[in-house]
Amino acid sequence: MYCESVIRVSNLSKCFYLFEKPIHRLTSQLFNNHDNGRAFWALRNVSFDINPGETIGIIGKNGSGKSTLLEIIAGTMRPTEGDVHVRGRVAALLELGAGFSPEFTGRENALMNAAVMGVEPELAQASIADIAEFAGIGEYLDQPVKTYSSGMYVRLAFASAVSFDPDILIIDEALSVGDIRFQRKCFRRFEQLKQDGKTILFVTHSTELVKAHCDKAIFLNDGEIQDRGDVRDVVHAYLSAMFGGERAAVEKLSSSSDLDTASAPVVATATLNRDPSIDGCRYRPGYNAAEYRWGDQRARIIDYRILCGGVADPVTCAQGELLEIECNIYFDESMSGVIYGLTVKTVDGITVYGANTRARNTTVRDHAAGDVGTIKFQMHLRLIPGDYFVSLGVAVDDDEHDNIAVDRRFDLLLLHVVGDGPDFGIADLSLAVQEN
Repeated sequence: MYCESVIRVSNLSKCFYLFEKPIHRLTSQLFNNHDNGRAFWALRNVSFDINPGETIGIIGKNGSGKSTLLEIIAGTMRPTEGDVHVRGRVAALLELGAGFSPEFTGRENALMNAAVMGVEPELAQASIADIAEFAGIGEYLDQPVKTYSSGMYVRLAFASAVSFDPDILIIDEALSVGDIRFQRKCFRRFEQLKQDGKTILFVTHSTELVKAHCDKAIFLNDGEIQDRGDVRDVVHAYLSAMFGGERAAVEKLSSSSDLDTASAPVVATATLNRDPSIDGCRYRPGYNAAEYRWGDQRARIIDYRILCGGVADPVTCAQGELLEIECNIYFDESMSGVIYGLTVKTVDGITVYGANTRARNTTVRDHAAGDVGTIKFQMHLRLIPGDYFVSLGVAVDDDEHDNIAVDRRFDLLLLHVVGDGPDFGIADLSLAVQEN
């Protein structure tokens, strides 16, 4: 049975012009002359259809065109090329308090938002009490929104967007501002809207939210659709692109006929790198290019390898599986009293677990200059599904300073833990529930 799309995007492109001097930007706006500007294509030839009742997650790195795409669909920005057709009443929360006047009260802004959506004045007035209750702003409803905290701002904006029975709800990451209780309230409303057959389109950096709430996903990369369709497949493609290391880029370049492949480093993924001139970590799936590295570098972590459930260098790790992280350390100098450590953190910096060989009284050998040492960490992933960063470190014992950092690589690699359980939090405590 044919189902007409509620959103149809056809060959959509959006170009912005970047100027080195303010006067060039001014003349461009006055005379529509872009000769002094450099063209930047935020979107290129994007096409897709969204059917009624679908919830679509859009993921991608910063600057990939996600917000630009939503603004064009919502009608607040015009495309340079291509067409967008939207059928139904649209409610959009594109950024924190977008469209709100700071001088107006919360009530006035909610009514203005309703008018923009085409809601009848009587219905808008009747819904104000529900909006205030959902947003939880109490007596502040009749205060100017410029006096609101960021949390109050976004709660009012979301409540205003969902309270007037939209056919399509568009949200751009703004819910990350709200506290955990409000976020859960929002996603309960999401489920209600889905059951009512509404269409939801939202941008997020949380792959777990996409897997939990979306029917399909779109992965935007540098303004183009890299992948779309099944949520798990798209999330895997996104994680591979974000944390696949530089090996994929090297292999892609190496396949080009005009590349001098002799200049590309050769890193064997089946074994650990032992060449101190190569940082093998950069070529591993899961490598985080935004790691923070420090220490005196008398020894260096030159490679790591992950085994999860017996699978080498996996894109995802199954909840509860045995995880093994093996790494090679090259010693530029002779060293005794070596300490090896590992820390697991959530993506927002909460320490989940940490350990080191000194605290555990683990026997560690002394090393001569030129040695390559290998250390292996083993643990069971008793974690709630989600994204976690692993930091690895080498230090030396020191009577005066406790320890001296030699090579600490904070947030070196990403673990994407997957599972089907409905539990939340960080630790998997294997809870059993039984009524007697």
